[in-house]
Amino acid sequence: MNMNIISKYLQFLRKSHNYTQDDLAQKLDISRQAVSKWETGTSVPDLEILLKISKLYDITINDILEPKIQPQRITDFEQISTIPEKELKETLKQFDANSLVTALMGASPETNSFCERMFPDMDFEMIRNNIGRIRIETVKDMQNQIIAMINLQAVDGNVS
Repeated sequence: MNMNIISKYLQFLRKSHNYTQDDLAQKLDISRQAVSKWETGTSVPDLEILLKISKLYDITINDILEPKIQPQRITDFEQISTIPEKELKETLKQFDANSLVTALMGASPETNSFCERMFPDMDFEMIRNNIGRIRIETVKDMQNQIIAMINLQAVDGNVS
């Protein structure tokens, strides 16, 4: 469960239904500050509120906690180099260094070089050595989280 993706997805859902944070708070009988905390990734709605949100948007709780973002820009991790560098850097900054390096462990040398040029202050080799051996499933999961964030931001940009 990635808090960044959940928070962006909750914000996307709200905006796509043309609700303000105040509107949503009133519909859920909670404070606007609670909505803000979810959308900034400070907290996650409790189970009772998740149920209300799922009914409001006609989706499952699982859809909220593990959103299936339709590909808007990329379908494969290797395609991250097609995203404008400034925009990609902002997206990748939402992930910690270990997460980024983990995703890159399954990427081509070209994609690794591309990301290393983007973050010259990060010691990729040291982080790789600290991580050590890792399961391919973990690498794929992290790549999929980054792909989902890129696609969600593309969808959100069309809604804003």
